[in-house]
Amino acid sequence: MSERRLGDPISPDAFVRPDADDERDHWDRMMAGDLYLAGASERIAAANSRAMAVVERFNATPAADGPSRTALLRELLGTCGEDVEVRAPLFVDYGDNLHIGDGTFVNFGLTALDVAPIRIGSHCQIATNVQLLAATHPLDPALRKAGWESGEPITIGDNVWLGGGVIVCPGVTIGDNTVVGAGAVVTKDLPANVIAVGNPARVLRGL
Repeated sequence: MSERRLGDPISPDAFVRPDADDERDHWDRMMAGDLYLAGASERIAAANSRAMAVVERFNATPAADGPSRTALLRELLGTCGEDVEVRAPLFVDYGDNLHIGDGTFVNFGLTALDVAPIRIGSHCQIATNVQLLAATHPLDPALRKAGWESGEPITIGDNVWLGGGVIVCPGVTIGDNTVVGAGAVVTKDLPANVIAVGNPARVLRGL
């Protein structure tokens, strides 16, 4: 198959079967960060259904019932450290790919599209309505129309503070101790020990 460039003419059947010579289940393709079809894998469907069921139970559990909420988090997430607090509602795709370190606080309304690993470090502060979006789609219109998607990991270091409404895009790493101002859209990696603001997020100053 010849390589296309963005803007080249597209034939109706172009690039709609990038798995033609790939016998892996689409779950394995997803976990490898390759293009996959979510509707073509029973493993993907089962993992999503499991996550939706646990999330519904978590979001319906009273805040006063801390032990039950913690148990549900440990059932849902790939890793859940000690002294983690997550306030409902929480929204994930699979849960297995979301990892939260010790002492991290997650306020209301976290959305984590964890089609690739999302790692939140220890002692982080995640404000309301933060979106961690590891999911992405092809720029090629034919691939996108055919339903192909992929994911890129997100890594958030220790002691990071994400302000309200922050959006972290696929493939981004945020270094230790960094503060991201409310409403920022983080499209590229941020180093440790800085304050970043804006859309797209830019480093304002060091700490």
